[in-house]
Amino acid sequence: MRTTGQLRLALMTSVFITASLCAAPSFAQQAETEQASSIDDIVVTARRREESLKDVPVAVTAVSAERLEQTGAADITTLQQQTPNATVQIARGTNSTLTSFIRGVGQQDPLWGFEPGVGLYVDDVYVARPQGAVLDIFDIERLEVLRGPQGTFYGRNTIGGAIKYVTKRLGQDPELTLKGAYGSYNQVDLIASGSTPLTDTLRIGGAVARYTRDGYGTNLTTGAEHYNKDVTAGRLSVEWTPTDDLFFRLAGDMTEDESNARHGYRLKAPMTDGIYDTRAGIGDEGYVRTRGLSFTGEWNVNDAVTLKSVTAWRDGDTKGDGIDFDGLPEPYLDIPGYYADSQFTQEFQLLFQGERWQGVAGVFYMDASAEGAFDTVLGKNVSQVSPGVFVPFPVTTYTGGKVDTESFAVFADFSYDLTDQLSLSVGGRWTRDKKSVDQLRQNYMGVKSPFFGNSTAVPLGAPLTDYTNSDTYSEFTPRISASYKFTPQLTGYASYGRGFKSGGFDMRGDAKLYPDTVKGYQPELVDTYEIGLKGSLLDRRINFATALFKSDYTDQQITSQFFIPPDSVVSFVDNAGSSEIWGWELEASARVTDNFIPRLTLGYLDAKFNDFVTFNRATGLRENMADKRDFQNTPDWTANIALPYSLDLGDRGSLIFTPMASYRGATQMFEEAIPLLDQGSYWLYDATLMWTAPDARYRVSLAGRNLSDERYRAGGYNFPLPVTGDSVIGFYGAPRTVTLSVTANF
Repeated sequence: MRTTGQLRLALMTSVFITASLCAAPSFAQQAETEQASSIDDIVVTARRREESLKDVPVAVTAVSAERLEQTGAADITTLQQQTPNATVQIARGTNSTLTSFIRGVGQQDPLWGFEPGVGLYVDDVYVARPQGAVLDIFDIERLEVLRGPQGTFYGRNTIGGAIKYVTKRLGQDPELTLKGAYGSYNQVDLIASGSTPLTDTLRIGGAVARYTRDGYGTNLTTGAEHYNKDVTAGRLSVEWTPTDDLFFRLAGDMTEDESNARHGYRLKAPMTDGIYDTRAGIGDEGYVRTRGLSFTGEWNVNDAVTLKSVTAWRDGDTKGDGIDFDGLPEPYLDIPGYYADSQFTQEFQLLFQGERWQGVAGVFYMDASAEGAFDTVLGKNVSQVSPGVFVPFPVTTYTGGKVDTESFAVFADFSYDLTDQLSLSVGGRWTRDKKSVDQLRQNYMGVKSPFFGNSTAVPLGAPLTDYTNSDTYSEFTPRISASYKFTPQLTGYASYGRGFKSGGFDMRGDAKLYPDTVKGYQPELVDTYEIGLKGSLLDRRINFATALFKSDYTDQQITSQFFIPPDSVVSFVDNAGSSEIWGWELEASARVTDNFIPRLTLGYLDAKFNDFVTFNRATGLRENMADKRDFQNTPDWTANIALPYSLDLGDRGSLIFTPMASYRGATQMFEEAIPLLDQGSYWLYDATLMWTAPDARYRVSLAGRNLSDERYRAGGYNFPLPVTGDSVIGFYGAPRTVTLSVTANF
């Protein structure tokens, strides 16, 4: 039997298709008498060069700055609603750490040493760590989401896909944009951006943004705001074009997030009245800082060859009071933590283009370090945690360490037009990663360890884990595709690509209970086969892209955590899984009239484990439990429909009204089903009304998000034992908000 959500989804699709087909006769009649207006080509850089979206044999979602403003988007998590088969959201227990999954492949755990399964790029700079990666949208040209393995072009850990945050190049004329916004929960956004030429060849520009908002809830123990926002961000760039063939750009950015620590909502008694409230006693301080500096140089050697260099440095650190897992004043399960990372990357590219051939070749190098520490505080003096098991004193498990990564890769991709219609692309990337680890895990008697301020904590025996190790991982990842232009506006393609995500070491590993943790785990591999069709119909009034794909996913790195009485929460990371993923995607827009251009996005995934070898808690043995496990963060259906309608007011400007509905199927938070924690299917409804002055100098926008005030979980933790305070907690998406913004361009 179909669910209500699926019926709405079917109705939504039917309405979109019916509207498009009903308009088709009028399209044809109009084309006979005059040149019909058409939707402009979208230019993307999915293959490291500028190309029309319809000509790229890759599944790509491109969202322009204009569309982001029309839909009231605040940060890159809007991609979850506007991209098929994608999860892009704030990680559990954080304000600005990113969790990304594409086509069922990703990484939920942001712990240092773990690699994300979706690569994040700011322009051409790879961002290695997810902390501070929930980027606010300002001074941006577009967002791109590349779905499926992108190892040939984007290298490190793009096993599920890549997200690109593309900033604007500086203009030739002086410009200044000021934007202010006020909204629900006392939201105040202030953004200023601009640029100016210093000489005929030298330009300087930048942007600064300040975001504040009261909390959606309150810490009932301390009285502090909960789910608030306190972010300052800035970017500065200098561009120099000494000749028409040379371009240089020096860019720097920094973001500071001083929002309060985000604790969870208890799903077991005692609970608070509001899902955004907490009774956490660990504290409220939170702080995340990220910053970076990059230098890009381009030399157009001739009409056929361009050389490009991208040199970048980034670092970040996270500190504060951590996460109160139990949501209670007492320290049943508190996790104070600290993270820091730094990275240096260098990439050289050779881009070439001839009459019938084009391509890119290059080398990539990265030297990165990530470190951190956290306490697992079982601080409540409980006499009996289970029959026959006693804990007469508070226990803290300290876990800390560092992972150094040195990565080197060479890559190339060549495309050749065999005929005016048929093109063939062949590429590959060879990657070599070397990782070195240093890890310590030690039990202490007391609340918190010495590292987190308890100088009186007493070590309990020898360390559970204390080792250094290193390993090297290498892989060749090929890609091949063929595309065929059925008409100048309609292209089909077929492709095969392999994705590679590096191996590593479990920074939570307990060598006393699981000695093999010191050996680490091996890389993941994904082989994806895809066919697609994209282009335009009816004199370019209907634009679409659709893809059907199958992925074979092997050596999946799966984290399992178990409580081992009386005093340890133990993590196991193994290459425990292999699976098969089938999927389908559709993105379409239809110019029903010049004023009404609806957009539709649909995604479907069928992801099943073939193998899931892990410890069975009932038997204590390793078993294949594939029939009892499902993919996390992977809904079967995702959908979005936007119905923008514009109205020309003549000398009074123009209006555009954009209602939008998004659907997300039911998801599990972890591979093992947890009915109390897992999220069912839901809809989100948004709407934006935007007025633009006749000369486009001023713009006023009223945006409503989550208008039905849907309460949905975006993450959670599950430690449902007495000694951990029955800690089953959820983290929730934003409630209904309304924001009024004013933009002025000078």
